[in-house]
Amino acid sequence: MKTALAILAVATLALASTSSADAKGCIKGAVVGGVAGHYAGHHGMLGAAAGCVYGRHRAHEQQRQQQQPQQSQANGQGKL
Repeated sequence: MKTALAILAVATLALASTSSADAKGCIKGAVVGGVAGHYAGHHGMLGAAAGCVYGRHRAHEQQRQQQQPQQSQANGQGKL
């Protein structure tokens, strides 16, 4: 129960302190990281924080990959 509350607190703080673009991926990463951290030695808060950071990184990476094909098509260099 404490872990669930801790994850909820981290997620709430992450959403309150960042814009919606920065928070993308943080919630899912925090939940997964919190659960993994809890089972790996009762480090739910540390896992949630690390999961949030990793989730944001992956969301930005996917956003960049989605923008690249749009930019190449706009330049007339679409796939043949």
